[in-house]
Amino acid sequence: MIKLSVIIITLNEERNIGRCLESIQEVADEVLVVDSYSTDKTEEICRQYSVRFLQHQFDGYSQQKNWANQQAKYPHVLSLDADEVLSEELKTSILEIKNNWQYDAYYLNRVTQFCGRWIRHGGWSPDKKLRLWDNRLGKWEGDKVHETFVLQKDAKTTLLKGDLLHYSINSIDQQIGQINKFSSLKAQQDFEKGKRPSWIKICFGPPIKFLKSYIVLLGFLDGFQGFLISANSAHAKFLHYVKLRQLYKDNE
Repeated sequence: MIKLSVIIITLNEERNIGRCLESIQEVADEVLVVDSYSTDKTEEICRQYSVRFLQHQFDGYSQQKNWANQQAKYPHVLSLDADEVLSEELKTSILEIKNNWQYDAYYLNRVTQFCGRWIRHGGWSPDKKLRLWDNRLGKWEGDKVHETFVLQKDAKTTLLKGDLLHYSINSIDQQIGQINKFSSLKAQQDFEKGKRPSWIKICFGPPIKFLKSYIVLLGFLDGFQGFLISANSAHAKFLHYVKLRQLYKDNE
C-alpha cells in the first residue's frame, strides 16, 4: 500500500477547512496545510486535527502549490482546496488505488455547489480535475490565474469514480467579489503578455458567453442558479476586457 500526502493551501478558510479535513481522515497518511498567514481561525481549526501546519508567503497559486509539494513527506499526493470535500464513493475509490496504484495520476470529477444547488450544466460540469498523482512526475504551472498540474508527456492517467464536492459560492456577494478579484488578475496577466481587447470583443464577447453557457451548455436546466451563473460569467468577461483596456490607458 502506498502512503498518501494530502496537501491543502489556505488563506482565511475558517468556514471550510474543518469540513475538508474531516473528509480526508480515512485516506490521508499525512495532511499538510500550507497557509498564507490567515488572520481568522484557520490555524486554530487545523490544530484540532493531525496536520502539519506550515506558513509561507503567497507569491502565486502555482508557486505556492509547488512549494507545498516540496514539503510533502510522501511522493504520492492528493491536492485539495479548502472548500472541497471527498464524497463517500470517492473515498472508497482512493482507498482502493492506494492498495493497487496502477497509473501515474488520477482525475477527480468535481461538482460545484452554487447558492445551495449542485450545478450540473452551463460549462460547470463535467469538471475533471487532476488532483492525485506521483509527485515526481510533474509540477504546477500557470500565471496569475488557472494554475494546472502538468505531467510528463508519457504519464498514464484515468478518472476515479465518485465526486469531489466543491462548496464554492454561498451568496451572490461572494461571487461578485470573486469576479472582481479574478477579472483584475486576468487583465493584469493579459496586459503583461501584450494582449489588447478589441471593441468587437468588448461588445459581443459577454453576450456570446451568456448564450453559450445558458443555451448551448444547458445552463437553463440548473434553474435560477443556472441563469445567475451564465449572467455573471458574461459580466466577468466584460470586466476582464474593460479592465485590460483601462490598464493600457493608464500606461500611455
